[in-house]
Amino acid sequence: MTRAAVLGAGSWGTAFALVLADAGATVGLWARRRALAETIAARRENSDYLPGVRLPAAVSATADVETALAETNYVFLAVPAQELRSHLARWAPLVPAGAVLVSLAKGVELHSGKRMSEVIAEATGIPPERVAVVTGPNLAREVAERQPAASVVASVDADVARRLQQVCHSPAFRPYTNSDVVGCELAGAAKNVIALAVGIAAGLGFGDNTRASLITRGLAEVTRLGVALGADPHTFAGLAGLGDLVATCSSPLSRNRQLGTALGEGRTVAEAFAGSRQVAEGVRTCAAILELAGRHRVEMPVAEHVTRVVRGELSPAQLIAGLVSRSAKPERHGW
Repeated sequence: MTRAAVLGAGSWGTAFALVLADAGATVGLWARRRALAETIAARRENSDYLPGVRLPAAVSATADVETALAETNYVFLAVPAQELRSHLARWAPLVPAGAVLVSLAKGVELHSGKRMSEVIAEATGIPPERVAVVTGPNLAREVAERQPAASVVASVDADVARRLQQVCHSPAFRPYTNSDVVGCELAGAAKNVIALAVGIAAGLGFGDNTRASLITRGLAEVTRLGVALGADPHTFAGLAGLGDLVATCSSPLSRNRQLGTALGEGRTVAEAFAGSRQVAEGVRTCAAILELAGRHRVEMPVAEHVTRVVRGELSPAQLIAGLVSRSAKPERHGW
């Protein structure tokens, strides 16, 4: 019997706990707030993040991380990207020997430029061969409703990737393996930034041509960054790249798309976040992606303009105008 821990009871952590249970695992779901853990345990529902979705009996909610981690084979990390390192500093001594650590977060750490798998290995001392990531077009609400979905499980160790694939292969969730951890993680992080741009355009009243242009040119610049870091360019045409990008940029369920739309309609970042427990990773990741691009001398105009809007240096209208007015270039090299 596989025993897994999911640390983080937001919408995606909760949805993935359901996937694991459907695939036959026993799951300990850790919630930061004790009241939320108790509510999930009593009602079999995470009413704060996924109201109306009943959780299987195999999912046990707790606010005690040691209880969640006890005798686990796999530890899935579903906390916000910028908080992962600080959490791991406390959790690392509690992780069972031999357990595989799996990132469910999509982001790049500010200032260090580290991907989540790098943060995990560095913060815990666990070798990269025991670290993996799950990424792809996986909107939490749809996954929790058991709508058919595909994803990618990536690890530098092919055997770990295959074992993880079996652990989360449920009747409605189909994972594919990939050894390109760099490409999978960069694609997952950067798509949130592109989704902010698409949302901003929607908030300004622009339509499908603008959206398609931003998605396509956003994918081009993310691929450029990935190749500079050693990723396989084909990864960006797959589920972790184009698949996730299309879902995040198109769906009203996407938090990053929603936040971008609010910005395009004239609200500030603080106003757009007001009253929400949800995290839009793109807001904090855009600066980290831009820093990483600068170190590797990769031009990323969409990410640059989004970062300047988030910082208040550009208006949403100036973002679109700035991108369109850039000097004309061949398609393979420019916006």
